[in-house]
Amino acid sequence: MKTNLKKWTENYGLFVLVVVLLFSIWEWVVRKGWIPSFILPSPSAIWNSLLDNRQLLLGVHLPVTLEEVLIGFALSVIGGILLGVGMHFWRPLEKVLYPFLVISQTIPLIAISPIFIMWFGYSIWSKIAVTILTAFFPIVVSTYDGLKSGGDEYRELLLTMGANRWDLFKKIQVPLGLPIFLSGLKMSVVYCVVGATVGEWLGASEGLGYFSRRMSGSLQADAVFAAVFLLSLMGIVLFLFISLLEKQLLKNRVR
Repeated sequence: MKTNLKKWTENYGLFVLVVVLLFSIWEWVVRKGWIPSFILPSPSAIWNSLLDNRQLLLGVHLPVTLEEVLIGFALSVIGGILLGVGMHFWRPLEKVLYPFLVISQTIPLIAISPIFIMWFGYSIWSKIAVTILTAFFPIVVSTYDGLKSGGDEYRELLLTMGANRWDLFKKIQVPLGLPIFLSGLKMSVVYCVVGATVGEWLGASEGLGYFSRRMSGSLQADAVFAAVFLLSLMGIVLFLFISLLEKQLLKNRVR
């Protein structure tokens, strides 16, 4: 227990200290009146707003945004893996689709979101569509690049032993590509939060993005920051979950 605490302190102690220092300076500057509270509310005001609106934020808007994020992420993972593996096995598919994948990332979300609203209405699927557009690319690319990475010596060895393409895929390409794929997964799950928030900003009646837009319209900066805090916390928790999954999978892989 003490060893784990010492290790955690060595890894994150300085970060925690800097965060506490920054929040203290932030609180002090706002309380001094050097920055108007309607522009940058103090951390204590944000916390109080979070407590005052906790039933609305935690009971109504957070579950909606989380549902959009999780559904969008799940569909992105399934589709991204299938497409990445398909591009790996069939080169013409890679030549045709890879440019479209790159082009999809050049389209601003703020421009494409109204189109999704026209297609899907103000239902949850318009927000999920934006989320998928945001999160799909890292999964496809990390899957495809991971399967192409290294393993030439192992590949030649298995070929001399009579291995077929499926054997190479299962025993070399998947294990060696797993770290790259998991890195893409961590990026994607954070992008999902961004995509869901953008979708809610442009057209929704529930969700943290909708709540922050409504509060910004009435100049309630503390409530806006409270919603942003929950969105950030959601992204951090999801990122840590994928990181723990990565650690477990790679530990088992080494063994």
